[in-house]
Amino acid sequence: MLVFLEQFFIQFGYAAVFFILILCGFGIPIPEDVTLVAGGVISGLGYKNVHFMAVTGVLGVLVGDGIMFMLGRHYGNQILKFRPVGKMLNPKRYALIRQKFDQYGNRVMFVARFLPGLRSPMFLVAGMSGKVSFMRWLMMDGLAAILTVPLWVYLGHFGAENKDWLMKQVHQFQYGLYIVCAIGAAWAGYHLYHRRQGLIARRDELLEKRRQRRLTREAKQPQAQQSTQQQSHSK
Repeated sequence: MLVFLEQFFIQFGYAAVFFILILCGFGIPIPEDVTLVAGGVISGLGYKNVHFMAVTGVLGVLVGDGIMFMLGRHYGNQILKFRPVGKMLNPKRYALIRQKFDQYGNRVMFVARFLPGLRSPMFLVAGMSGKVSFMRWLMMDGLAAILTVPLWVYLGHFGAENKDWLMKQVHQFQYGLYIVCAIGAAWAGYHLYHRRQGLIARRDELLEKRRQRRLTREAKQPQAQQSTQQQSHSK
């Protein structure tokens, strides 16, 4: 795959990188990280400027992801009737993604950039939900893209002359990102659990205060009635 992409990018340049990254955003089975590395490789070989390639990479992934988000936002659940989308976002996967949104909220869109198999469906569901604004999506996905895309491009640039070393580093970086995502998910789950426990404790405290106030009012009512009766007898 790397050799094919390298030759394709040498021939067609930045436009080819941009186009392939948009296809990656549609869920086409082309590894996005390898695509970015290939763009870095042709830069390292002197065909293109590595800094322009990094910018092209960021724009390409954001446009691809953004199209999926906007399709979901525009068509809603109706887009599931389109067979390729329905196949990609089957009921089991749809339920899983909605569960992740319920658990982690908008933060799941940041993590989605590191999950190749779920990235496109997650952005599609984010748009379908109607609960995520475009600017919120852009902030989360844009931050993740700025942090990761140049990393792959510059890695390809520095390893352009040594493909064996480069592919070894690519695999190590992939494993590293998965570990970071796992740690981040565990931290988010831990934080969410304690936050929920705090909300439950606060709710129980408020309920207890209301119960105490109600008991106090109920205890005062007989006393007030007795006082009224005594005043009427004295008259």
